[in-house]
Amino acid sequence: MVVQLDDLDGWRDSFEAFHARFAHLFVRRESREQAAKYLRGLLAPVERKNGWQVAEAVGDATPDRMQRLLYLVDWDADAARDILEAFVVEIFGHPDGIGVLDETGFLKKGVHSVGVQRQYSGTAGKIENCQIGVFLTYSTPTGHVFLDRRLYLPESWCEGTPRRTAAQVPEDVVFQTKPEQGIAMLEHAWAQGVPMRWVTGDEVYGDDPRLRETVERQGRGYVLAVSSTTPVWTERPPVVEPVRATGGRPRTKVRLAPDAPPSTTVATVVASWPADQWQRFSVAEGEKGPRVYDWGRVRVIESRHQMPGPEVWLLVRRSVSDPTELAYYLALAPWETTLEEIAVVAATRYTVEQCFEEAKGETGLDHYEVRHWTSWYRHITLSMLAHAWLAAIRSTEAAKGGLQLQNWRA
Repeated sequence: MVVQLDDLDGWRDSFEAFHARFAHLFVRRESREQAAKYLRGLLAPVERKNGWQVAEAVGDATPDRMQRLLYLVDWDADAARDILEAFVVEIFGHPDGIGVLDETGFLKKGVHSVGVQRQYSGTAGKIENCQIGVFLTYSTPTGHVFLDRRLYLPESWCEGTPRRTAAQVPEDVVFQTKPEQGIAMLEHAWAQGVPMRWVTGDEVYGDDPRLRETVERQGRGYVLAVSSTTPVWTERPPVVEPVRATGGRPRTKVRLAPDAPPSTTVATVVASWPADQWQRFSVAEGEKGPRVYDWGRVRVIESRHQMPGPEVWLLVRRSVSDPTELAYYLALAPWETTLEEIAVVAATRYTVEQCFEEAKGETGLDHYEVRHWTSWYRHITLSMLAHAWLAAIRSTEAAKGGLQLQNWRA
């Protein structure tokens, strides 16, 4: 049986209990009620979740109160994010949980919306005038859901420009790369107690050695996509330990030994693989059936800052229809980890795309019409909360073996 949430009354108790988790963030009763109405509006079956349509969906004559909630009411979107993460741990937490890093574009007109500029958007597949949001999502056997978000602020916005002031960007906000934002979100999630065995993401994150170091330092594993030119060693190269010098400046860092072989690229390593290096199997269901690829792996030594790092798996995915189409991953995983298990983690990255599609289609993630820093975070956080509640309902009903939510539509 398929159910459409055309009327939230059937889920009133669940919705009210969920809203009660963060209602205390709003001092005034009117603001608490408006926050609940905003969530209801985001869940409503309307085409666009902008101020007017959200207001109309919940019976407000104008969008003024909705805009006030995003711009003027005193409440902390980061505190709401922390409550969201606690909810995710309670409902979806799993020791083998996978954190997924990715970004998505929000197409915009004009130059005044915070962080907007002409930049590459994977959503559009080209350079567009847009904002970029960097997100951390969470995938377990019971579902996939958002954990955290960061607005990517281009370097041109990080100077003391009038538009930065007009967009009310806090003074302490400085430029961060997308991997740096990813590190900050991962560290926060771990501090919040989110159980996470693995981290995965595309080349934007996998190519950054600092991110890989952070995951390793926390005792967690990763399966991160990397560029074909990523340097590795097939055997650990010799190094020279620092020694006390008799004169001049003392050496304090480990160096490659003079006779150490140069690193090679992951593409070069794979080019010499024999045919029996590959195994063909499916690790996930696609829209048209099982996603079947050829997979292979070998142990290599990571190159970090031009020095040998940990011994990891070099995982490679090859297209069945086009053998020249290869995807490369570095996987920090024990020897006994099977090829299938690592491949499953790599394939789990698609769940972040599902989160984006669901939230943009069902909870208005990209339907906002705000310009300020704080209001962007408030809308995005409320959309993530609405998405999490729907994910919890779907998980609960799936566990019962009964109702399913068609397209997650409220």
